[in-house]
Amino acid sequence: MRVELDSSIKYGDPRYFGALSMMASKASYENQAYIQTIVRDHWKADDHEIIVVAFRGTEPFNAEDWCSDFDISWYELAEVGKIHGGFMKALGLQRNLGWPKEIEKKNDDDNDNNNSNQSSPPPLAYYAIRESLRNLLSKNEKAKYILTGHSLGGALAILFPAVLVLHEESFLLERLEGVYTFGQPRVGNEKFGQFMEKQLRENDIRYFRFVYGNDMVPRLPYDDKDLMFKHFGTCVYFNRHYQGKIVEEEPNKNYYSPLGAIPMMVNAVCELIRSFTIPRKKGPDFKEGFFLRLFRIIGLVLPGVPAHSPQDYVNATRLVSSDLFLTCQDPSPQNIV
Repeated sequence: MRVELDSSIKYGDPRYFGALSMMASKASYENQAYIQTIVRDHWKADDHEIIVVAFRGTEPFNAEDWCSDFDISWYELAEVGKIHGGFMKALGLQRNLGWPKEIEKKNDDDNDNNNSNQSSPPPLAYYAIRESLRNLLSKNEKAKYILTGHSLGGALAILFPAVLVLHEESFLLERLEGVYTFGQPRVGNEKFGQFMEKQLRENDIRYFRFVYGNDMVPRLPYDDKDLMFKHFGTCVYFNRHYQGKIVEEEPNKNYYSPLGAIPMMVNAVCELIRSFTIPRKKGPDFKEGFFLRLFRIIGLVLPGVPAHSPQDYVNATRLVSSDLFLTCQDPSPQNIV
């Protein structure tokens, strides 16, 4: 399992933020002690006045995460649009309170009066992160930050600035360098997408949504007449050779297609073969372990499952052409060889 940053991708390289974001998203699944060790002893990152906020994705055995994923109720904001209710709750939306700009903070005396057998609820993600960013950024007027996440984490990463806009947090919006998501599900309807594209443009915030191959998660919830979920932003799509291109929408946007089933299975076979050949072609640090290869065997039946693995996104951000990000100012989709 790779833990080192790619030493060939330096600060200033157009690929840098994408590669750094994916490694941070991957590390976010681990515990706090592991993350501190990785950042301190392995990454040895230079101080470029960049703060990385990585939202953790869905943990396989976390019931709350799965409830957030499958809660596809709408949360509607006037003039903004409809947003995935489960993701908003995971970010900090409170029942019967909505999104107040500030929340009441309990002091130590209040905590002492609580029943000792009752543990205090965890802090609400949005408010805790916002407070930390305020403190860190106020200490360095040149510092900026990026938001990132894989899977559910990607959804939270792009919804965070939406709530900042709602609360008119101009200071934090001005200091936001960009949003980089990987295997991110759809988070709202078309009206919300149009609202966010306008806000990102006005605040000069870059938003890259990375999609690898047949990953099923970016194709959920469905974009159809019943659910009406829509993606927005710059979609960077990678094939199994890790060749990237900018597209308006990933192929087979709702995942399942009778005509696409056979090509998807053929692609899964090729990915399994690639897991044995990639160390010779790309280098020994691309070697895949036993469990990932076993995961790819599952992909012969369910092609979209192993394609959601963080490893493919790590490889994609390392092998992508630097020229890809230079074309993002051109709105027309282009292939990058």
